[in-house]
Amino acid sequence: MPALPVRIAPSILSADFAKLGEEVRAIDAAGADWIHIDVMDGHFVPNISFGPAVMKSVRGVTTKPFDVHLMISPVDAYLDAFAEAGADCITVHYEAGPHIHRSLQHIKGLGKRAGVVLCPGTPAKMLDYLLDTVDLVLVMSVNPGFGGQHFIPSQLKKIAAVRKMIDQTGRAIDLEVDGGVDPDTARQCIDAGADALVAGTAVFRGGPDAYADNIRALRGA
Repeated sequence: MPALPVRIAPSILSADFAKLGEEVRAIDAAGADWIHIDVMDGHFVPNISFGPAVMKSVRGVTTKPFDVHLMISPVDAYLDAFAEAGADCITVHYEAGPHIHRSLQHIKGLGKRAGVVLCPGTPAKMLDYLLDTVDLVLVMSVNPGFGGQHFIPSQLKKIAAVRKMIDQTGRAIDLEVDGGVDPDTARQCIDAGADALVAGTAVFRGGPDAYADNIRALRGA
């Protein structure tokens, strides 16, 4: 089981983009631990979201950590830009470049926390020679590219496998889950070993007045 308290990281992909600064302030005030930023390029995943300029524009409205998930390929050319725009943790996909270890080393060299993402079809075994480098492992419980998808139950087994691998290292590595997270699936993820949860629809539904209750419901799971 995870040794750290569960962190909630609302994904601003589900925010109202016309009021993005206000939305970030609202989820900060509502109790978010991290601000999750999904960056999509229309190539690695079938959608386009936003780049470092948009991220930088909202960096000043909160002191909460920016948890930046880069769904772009090739990813290496963009690491510096997102670090400069205010990322605290930069997470990259195993398949997003020719040398994942080099990408992670580069992120660490920028003074940022480094994370690696496992898509639903990427086995936990891919972490065998990376856990001495990473600060976070993100298990995708949907196929990346769109919000509002249904949780893939087979990923619970992977979460449990990754938790065991992390515990064997003795290192403080966050185990994050992203995709279809709601109060019901949150409990399953936590039981499997997750200690950080990304949620978009489940946090942002109902508007700003509901955000605190939505976050409490996830944390209470």
